[in-house]
Amino acid sequence: MKSYLTEIVTEAVRKVGGDIELPPVTIEKPRIPEHGDAATNIALQLAKPLKRSPRKIAEEIVEAIDYDASKIKEIQIAGPGFINFKYADAGLHEVLSVVEKTGKDFGKSILNEGRRIQIEFVSANPTGPLTVGHGRNAVLGDTIARLLEWTGAQVDREYYFNNAGRQMRVLGESVQARYLELLGEDAAFPDGGYEGEYIRDVALTLQEQYGDKLKKASPEKEFKEAAESAIFKDIDNTLQRMNIKMNAFFNEKELYESGAIESVLEKLDQKGLIYKKDGAVWFETTRFGKDQDTVLKKSTGEPTYRLPDIAYHANKLDRGYDLCVDVFGADHIATYPDVLSGLAAMGYDPEKVDVLVYQFVTIVMEGKPFKMSTRKANYVTLDELMDEVGADVTRFFFLMRSPNTHLEFDIAQAKEAGEKNPVFYLQYAHARIKSIFRKASEEYDYKGAADYTKLEHPSETRLIKRISEFPDSIEGAAVSKEPHRLINYLNDLASDFHKFYHDCHILGQEQELARARIGLLLIVAQVMSNGLGILGISAPDSM
Repeated sequence: MKSYLTEIVTEAVRKVGGDIELPPVTIEKPRIPEHGDAATNIALQLAKPLKRSPRKIAEEIVEAIDYDASKIKEIQIAGPGFINFKYADAGLHEVLSVVEKTGKDFGKSILNEGRRIQIEFVSANPTGPLTVGHGRNAVLGDTIARLLEWTGAQVDREYYFNNAGRQMRVLGESVQARYLELLGEDAAFPDGGYEGEYIRDVALTLQEQYGDKLKKASPEKEFKEAAESAIFKDIDNTLQRMNIKMNAFFNEKELYESGAIESVLEKLDQKGLIYKKDGAVWFETTRFGKDQDTVLKKSTGEPTYRLPDIAYHANKLDRGYDLCVDVFGADHIATYPDVLSGLAAMGYDPEKVDVLVYQFVTIVMEGKPFKMSTRKANYVTLDELMDEVGADVTRFFFLMRSPNTHLEFDIAQAKEAGEKNPVFYLQYAHARIKSIFRKASEEYDYKGAADYTKLEHPSETRLIKRISEFPDSIEGAAVSKEPHRLINYLNDLASDFHKFYHDCHILGQEQELARARIGLLLIVAQVMSNGLGILGISAPDSM
């Protein structure tokens, strides 16, 4: 319905506005239900360019709107020039027929049709298992990808990693030390080494496979490679358990082998944007509004993260993506602008890179925050979290708050098996509807089309209106890249269902009314299933 209103109002605005450049028409839901089902403030936006009062412009727009009376019952002007719309019952009933016809596809749109979008997320180097610290990144990235796919985009999920450098060297040395310990040898554990049990597991596998043949082996060969292979296998298994499947893995070393790193330096040098100082190579980011310039190469010759990141994003855009989405933790908030500046300097469009920065997660156990450290093996892995609360609950809790807010993952609440657990509240609504249908099927014959004109109770109308908002809620969450908006919608849908269940009985009603009500409930179950599916969460038929 929102797209229909946008279309007819836009056409009317063109008639009223003439040749001037017009702002886009936005349709919102009024905060006060009595004001209508939808509203637009376009008349207020046009007051300055048209040099007329917004109320007068609103009157002209309403006069110019050509609408279908079976969809729109009433149009009113309120306040200084807001235009409010009330939906016709016939239009709402038509929505139910659309859901019945489209089923699992209800809610899909063509908003991003024809666009190729790459989304980079997780991107943890293979130095240990995925922890809760990686979980929010993983679930946000995958769910945003699902939202973009539901709006018509072709989406590639990509994992970027680096299996070189000091971190990986220390990883190899850590495995080597544990391996030598297993052989009864004296072995100095590296400073800042990885102390997790997974290091011992890799060492034990090497001992079982090679015996003592690796005593003189280099830590940067057999030990590092064995650790990397085992850890990546573990990471992939964890992602699959969370219902996440990557399309591609990109190794940073490809940027060095292909000459992409040097190409970035050459292009920036040609633009006069880099210089040498104290043996380091600097990028003049002050010319892009930054307070100080940025080091791209240290005096040791080792690049900072920004240099390969610029090269990697250039590589993405060279692959022809219309949009590249990065999912980064808050620790990247000061670094990604340098990448965008580098891209702009090299002639790329930085608007094709969209960076989602999310706040970190605190695990709360027994009412207290649990501090985590990967190196000290003082952390909670995603697998341990899923063992404790399940994959559905894990995904939901990572999604239920805005990415820009800090998230407290309360283990006690997540383990609740009742309505205090927000994901169970939604799943229970779906399961309850299926249970109602099974019971009602024993009393009524539901063959044939339902007559939805029988649905006249306010609780029925409220529920139908909520169903009609589902496609818009998906588009809104996809555009903003905020999956919690879809969760908010599903919570409202579940609340409206429970209100309907309290007010509108099925058993004991005459056949046609009962048929219409059970048809409405099955449609609610379909919408709930579609929404939970986008979130990567199951919709059980019983609980």
